[in-house]
This record gives sequence, structure tokens and C-alpha cells, in this order.
Amino acid sequence: MSATIAVLAVMIVVLFLLAIFVIAVYNALVGLRNQVDNAWSQIDVQLKRRHDLIPNLVETAKGYMKHERGTFEAVTNARAQAMGAKTVTEAAKAEGALGDALSKFLLVVENYPELKANQNFLAVQEELSSTENKIAFARQAYNDQTLFYNNKIQMFPSNIVAGIFAFTKRDFFETAGAEREVPKVSF
Repeated sequence: MSATIAVLAVMIVVLFLLAIFVIAVYNALVGLRNQVDNAWSQIDVQLKRRHDLIPNLVETAKGYMKHERGTFEAVTNARAQAMGAKTVTEAAKAEGALGDALSKFLLVVENYPELKANQNFLAVQEELSSTENKIAFARQAYNDQTLFYNNKIQMFPSNIVAGIFAFTKRDFFETAGAEREVPKVSF
């Protein structure tokens, strides 16, 4: 009789410890998922700022660059696609295209010295440059959080709890297009 009670007590302790383990892992996974979501929202804030600055940059340039309609349209279309992106993968692709269009736009600006001297244009360009840096830092923080989260849901033993509670892998915010290319320097 006492052996049965001892076995029952051990089973209860083991089940209790297992429940504590599952709760701890579940809470850790929820915390990591929320950190990934927070990191994405930080990128989203900076992308919105970028999207808001682009029309000001284009409008300032239009007065000087009357013959560059295609350039303006490319930037405007890329901005619209970036603003309509729904997933991290779509956003990364659309933001890469927007970056390409902005790079081409800024190359065309080089042909207009009076525009490059315009204080409004320079101020908006500086704000955009600052925002681009913030996006890069936010993207790095997001990708770091995503890596940590993805590792946690894929590694044993937390992968068991992640599978039971349907935690899914998150996509990285990867660069596309011209951002991946190494800049060419020539003299």
C-alpha cells in the first residue's frame, strides 16, 4: 500500500514539474513572439515616416526637374506598392523596389545643381537619409529577434511546446534589389 502511494506521489511530482516546464517554455515563446512583433512595429513606424517624406521630396524636385516625369512616376508607384504590402516578405520586396527607385531619383538629381542647393530639398533629403539609417537599425533588431524566436521554436525541447501550441516560424526582413549589390567605386 505504501509503495503505491509513493509511486503515485512521484507521478504527481513529475506531472507537476512537467506542467511547470510547459508553462515556462510557453511563456518564453509568447514573450519572444511579442518581441518580434514589437521589432516589426518599429520597422513599420520608420517605413511610414519614409513613405510620408517621399512626396515632399518629389514635390520639391518637380519644380526643377520638369522633364523627369518617368522618374517621379517610378518613385510614386514604388511608394504605393510599399504602402500596400501586407506581410514581411512583401514589405521587404516592395521596400527594395522603393529603394531602387529612390536611388535612381537621387542619381537624376545630380544633373540639377540648383535643386541640390535648394534648402527645402536638402532638408527633406537629410530627413530621408536619417530615416533610412533608422530603418536599417530597426531591420537589424527585427532580424535578431526573429532569429532568436525561430531558434527557440525549432530547438529541442522547446520545439515540442511550440508544436503543441502552433508557434510558427517568422520571416526575416531581407534586402532585395540594389541594396544587395556591392557599390561600384571608380576614379
